[in-house]
Amino acid sequence: MPRYELSLILKMMQRPETAAALRRTVETLMERGAVVRDLENLGERLLPYKITKHNQRHTRGAYFLIDFYAAPNILTGLLDHLHRDVDVVRPTVLKNDSQVSSHRCCGTKARNQKTQKKC
Repeated sequence: MPRYELSLILKMMQRPETAAALRRTVETLMERGAVVRDLENLGERLLPYKITKHNQRHTRGAYFLIDFYAAPNILTGLLDHLHRDVDVVRPTVLKNDSQVSSHRCCGTKARNQKTQKKC
């Protein structure tokens, strides 16, 4: 299963309502067969622009990142479900490529080196 990252902006709510919305989201992921790796709270921030969702205008939001593994065929249904949730202002799913290249690019200069190495 590929690894994905769900960037979630929730409307401003009290802590119990925010926890309930996150619980609903994570339970929805797990019901559809996803394996949740991590949930990160990025805090409350001003939105970059006003967003109108479910006939409400939002200027602030609570930002969260959910890291999970899932089959690609569940993403469309998941996003449909999240767009209908009245507490979710903006859901975005990105594929998380965890393969990072370990070799250095030719011709680059290391921070602590004064000479440039050639490949």
